[in-house]
Amino acid sequence: MYKLLLSWRYLKSRYIALASIVSVTLGVATLIVVNSVMAGFSDEMHKRLHGILSDIVIRSHDLNGLPDPEWHVNEIKQIAGDDIEAMTAAIQIPAMINFRDNIQGQWITQPITLIGIDQQTYGEVSDFSKYLLHPENRRQLNFLLKENDYGRGKRDRFPVSGWARRRVSAEWEQQAVESQTNDLTTNVLEFDANDIPPSPFPLVDDSGVEGRGETVDGLVEGEVPGVPFQALDEPQLVFDPSTEQHTGIILGISICSLRGRDTNGEVMDYYFALPGDDVKITVPNSGQPPKAVSDSFTIVDFYESEMSEYDSSFAFVPLSKIQDLRGMVDVQSGTKSVSTIQLKLKAGADLNVVKQKLQARFPVQQFGYQIQTWRDMQGPLLAAVQLETTILNILLFLIIAVAGFGILATFFMIVVEKTRDVGILKSLGAPSGGVMSIFLGYGLSLGTVGSGVGLVLGLLFVEHINTIAGWIEKVTGQEVFDPTIYYFNQIPVIVNPVTCVWVVVGAIAIAVIASILPARKAAKLHPVEALRYE
Repeated sequence: MYKLLLSWRYLKSRYIALASIVSVTLGVATLIVVNSVMAGFSDEMHKRLHGILSDIVIRSHDLNGLPDPEWHVNEIKQIAGDDIEAMTAAIQIPAMINFRDNIQGQWITQPITLIGIDQQTYGEVSDFSKYLLHPENRRQLNFLLKENDYGRGKRDRFPVSGWARRRVSAEWEQQAVESQTNDLTTNVLEFDANDIPPSPFPLVDDSGVEGRGETVDGLVEGEVPGVPFQALDEPQLVFDPSTEQHTGIILGISICSLRGRDTNGEVMDYYFALPGDDVKITVPNSGQPPKAVSDSFTIVDFYESEMSEYDSSFAFVPLSKIQDLRGMVDVQSGTKSVSTIQLKLKAGADLNVVKQKLQARFPVQQFGYQIQTWRDMQGPLLAAVQLETTILNILLFLIIAVAGFGILATFFMIVVEKTRDVGILKSLGAPSGGVMSIFLGYGLSLGTVGSGVGLVLGLLFVEHINTIAGWIEKVTGQEVFDPTIYYFNQIPVIVNPVTCVWVVVGAIAIAVIASILPARKAAKLHPVEALRYE
């Protein structure tokens, strides 16, 4: 009992110990806050990375892709069918997109990653669907343009899009064409045909068919100069953009938008193109050597994963369209090829075990396939985050280590000051172990009090971290996360109880270890020499 009483007395009377307690408190609180924030960011990053990537991807780097996907799917089912929840085939190739800027009217051309997907199965292997803007596409993906309601529930103040926008755009274009035609007709009426000689050749259309109608000084009746003549009985196939769309395409939202601030400093999204607008996509075909082929597509939705790497480069089109466009069809069998087969595993399935089974069935020497888990594909990024977390923990533990040295110096001072007291205790029969336990108990008390207070402060800080961030923004006038760069509207945090326990135990252990040397010195004091001290 005397050991506890003396430890408690020293703890209350020695105010220098307060500095050690504060050091331990700050170290523990800082470690808990940093680990909680890093865990929140890491979890958010994992969710977004895994949101577009399936569990396992089988990829062929051959220009013609992976032939006969149905055969491969059947083989995969025989190998790991019990662990597989869903599968889909896809094509992923580099491409160029070209569209007119709605803001300045200029043409924009930029590289993208074009992904051909099966609209029925692609959403089953990843969280792709939940990142689409239109609520109907989030329920069931299709490549048909919707009437409006884009961004409902995900983005406020989203511009009018879909068919509502397409009809208005078509009406404007029609008015522009009519205006140009009227100007051209006016010029023709004012044109003096006597100023040019008659044409010695009969007028023909683009196909070489002789034109019909009477010529008047080299012009067909009713023909406008500079406009190719077409036979009157030739069928006219007119694409009406107000009622028709091209093949649908889903674009990463950052491909055709920019986040910035308006004149009032408010964060705004500026859209160069919107759902309902047409774009032109150029891709390499599967020939040797590859040649560029192009086609027009209609934007039917935006993809917003809030990962800039994906949102600024990914575009999705129907799988069959890209197969036909690139010519990924076997002429003899009619079988179409793909470039990847993606798998989603059941909960609890071991990614690495399934990967090894697939690698044994499709050896790279024979098939040339690259088989990876989603973690393998993002390995460098995940490893960098893990390394950063480890280094931060080491550096912050040094704060507690500094507090340990403070405890060590404090205890040596106490031993020197209490030498006579120690001598009295030992002369009254206190064993060396009892004297040693006094100072060890003192160190344990410092570590327990400091780490306990630090734990409470750290948890309170984590609980109100976004409120505190708001106060910091008001005081400094700077935003913690610039919304024009980051998509986070609040700091993500995850409190791991195991991490908290290890931090507290580590802090207490450092305090106890720091008190061992002073305790041993006190325990080795001879009673007579201690009583004769000073």
